[in-house]
Amino acid sequence: MSTFTGVDYYGIEELLSPEERLIRGTVRAFVEAEVLPVIDQHNRAGTFPVHLIPRLGELGVLGANLQGYGCAGINNVAYGLAMQELERGDSAIRSFASVQGPLAMYALHTFGSEAQKRRWLPELAAGRKVACFGLTEPDHGSDPGGMETKAVRVGEDYVLNGTKLWITNGSIADVAVTWARVDDTFGGFLVERGTPGFGARDIHGKLSMRASVTSELTFQDCRVPAENRLPGADGLKAPLGGPHLLVGRLGPHAGEGRLLGRERHLAFGHLDLLVSNAATGVLKPATEITAKHFDWTLAGNARAFLGLVQRALPLMEGRSGSVVAVSSLGAVRALPYYTAVGASKAALESLVRHLALELGPRGIRINAVSPGVVETEALKHFPNREQMLESSRRATPAGRLVTPEDVARVVLWLASDHAAMVHGQTIVVDGGYSIVGWP
Repeated sequence: MSTFTGVDYYGIEELLSPEERLIRGTVRAFVEAEVLPVIDQHNRAGTFPVHLIPRLGELGVLGANLQGYGCAGINNVAYGLAMQELERGDSAIRSFASVQGPLAMYALHTFGSEAQKRRWLPELAAGRKVACFGLTEPDHGSDPGGMETKAVRVGEDYVLNGTKLWITNGSIADVAVTWARVDDTFGGFLVERGTPGFGARDIHGKLSMRASVTSELTFQDCRVPAENRLPGADGLKAPLGGPHLLVGRLGPHAGEGRLLGRERHLAFGHLDLLVSNAATGVLKPATEITAKHFDWTLAGNARAFLGLVQRALPLMEGRSGSVVAVSSLGAVRALPYYTAVGASKAALESLVRHLALELGPRGIRINAVSPGVVETEALKHFPNREQMLESSRRATPAGRLVTPEDVARVVLWLASDHAAMVHGQTIVVDGGYSIVGWP
């Protein structure tokens, strides 16, 4: 059988760095040599190949995108490529790694005490210990707002009662990162294997994910030391991924702004900052742009932003919030091939001003940031990319190109109290490029 070489339907191969390709290739070779030869047998038997857990640790894929504590610290793209290769071997292998890393280890890394991190993260990263993530319940599934598991403080302990269902890694876990109601909020607890009142039994007879360990966890007067509570986890924002980013995308029809990221559950907390950095469009001379090109670009860059703000508004009212749209110098300057996009960005900035008029009295600030030329992957789509980069480097008074970090810092400033009186403005972040004209 020939070695799998991968597919590239979306043309992303050229965007990957050598390190990202190397990591993908290493995991691909592992899947070919050690997963594929045994996974059919385990799928038929409904068992998980536990002998591969230490090997996953040796590869560095467990919690790979976390920093420190024995974690590999790779970027998210490389991590995604590694998970894609494990998924090709079998969903059970990828699911094990995803639960161990982005769920259990992430919660420890983000919300745990220093003592908890030092005890568990190196062991979990190396595959010497296994973790599960106890969130979903029999009657509520992926709606944790209905959580019934409770934790009550009794002296120096918490007493847990409740049930979790469909928990990957459940019966083989050394520690269960478990979520429960605590008074009027939600908390995370580290429940170790063997704790009295804690039980785990596997779910058999599955039609899919057969090689995955899927379990029911039960807590019956399960007493957990108070020191096992995750100190930084308070509310549903913790099990749902920490501080929320409200992510927007275009819907199936151009300009249909949709909110992702469990919009319903965000209502348990509050949305403080919405940043719209989405952009689409056709890069053609004005004389070649069709009505379809123009309508699509305007809908994607302006109308979709309006939809996102409208959908986010219920999550922002009642307290101060901030919305920042990322625009472009092409909104006010003529650029080659930029007619449709420039017009749509001008419409975006106009929307910012009109929305600021309406939302300011409701405690919501809305502004725009207009970066200069930033060398990103998106710039590769410009026919005159090299000319743009060279002229910007030569003409920018600051002596260098704008970086994504430069833009992010201004966005954070606009979201801070320091910008409390900045409403409806477009802040130019270009190192002074626009004040000297276009060379």
